[in-house]
Amino acid sequence: MNTLSIDFQPFVEWDNSPFILFSNQGKILYLNNAAEILFGYVSKQELYDIALAYAPQSFGYKTTTLTLNYDSFNFYAVTVGYENEEHISIRFYNTPRVKPSVPLETGKLIMTDINILLEANIALFKTKNSNRLQLLTDQDIPSFKIDQNNFSKLLRKSLDAFRSSDSISINLKLLIGEHVIIAGKKESIVQLSIEANGRYNDADAEIKSLANQSHISVLLKEHVIKLEIPLIQ
Repeated sequence: MNTLSIDFQPFVEWDNSPFILFSNQGKILYLNNAAEILFGYVSKQELYDIALAYAPQSFGYKTTTLTLNYDSFNFYAVTVGYENEEHISIRFYNTPRVKPSVPLETGKLIMTDINILLEANIALFKTKNSNRLQLLTDQDIPSFKIDQNNFSKLLRKSLDAFRSSDSISINLKLLIGEHVIIAGKKESIVQLSIEANGRYNDADAEIKSLANQSHISVLLKEHVIKLEIPLIQ
C-alpha cells in the first residue's frame, strides 16, 4: 500500500495523546492540540529533557513505561524517536481513567450553580474550623447537572482532610480543551483544586468512592486534592 500521498497530520491533531517534535536545539517544530494544553502545566525544557533521557541509542524509536503527572495530566509511558540528528519526537500515553462502577443516571441530576454549592459547603466548614481560606472561582461557569447531596458529601470530606492546615487555597476553573464522555456525550470538565501545606489521608478511600459515584476523577496528593467534575448539560 502506498502511503506517501496520505496526510497524517490531522490524525496526530485529533489524538488526545500529546505529541511534540523538537529540533536538536530544543526548539518546538510541531505540537498537536493535546501538547499545547500540556504546556500550560509544564515547561518546554522539562519535556525536551525527558525526550533526551528516553531516546533510543540509535536511529528509530523506543517506548518506555514510566509515571508522569502534570496537574490533570497523568501518563504511563512515552515513545521517543528520531530518524536524523536534526529532529526528535516524543509522544505521551495517557493513563486510562478509572471506569466508574455504577452508571450515572443523568436524568435524575439537578441543574446546579456549582459556585453557590461550593460556597455553602465552605461556610459549613468554617463553622467548625478557623483556617484561613483563599477562594478563587470562575463565576462564568454555567449551571450544570450534578448529584447535589453526593457532591456536598465529597466536598465536606475533601475540605476536612485539610482541617489542621494554617491556610487553604481553593481554585475552581473550567479546563479549556479537555472533555470526558458521559452517557455517550462529550462533556466539558470543571476542576476543583484544594491545596495546603499538608493533609490527612484517613478519608481517602471514602473520597474516592464518593467521586466514583458521580463519575468525578480525583487526584489525591500530599498537599492537594483535585476533583475533575463533568459539566453535564
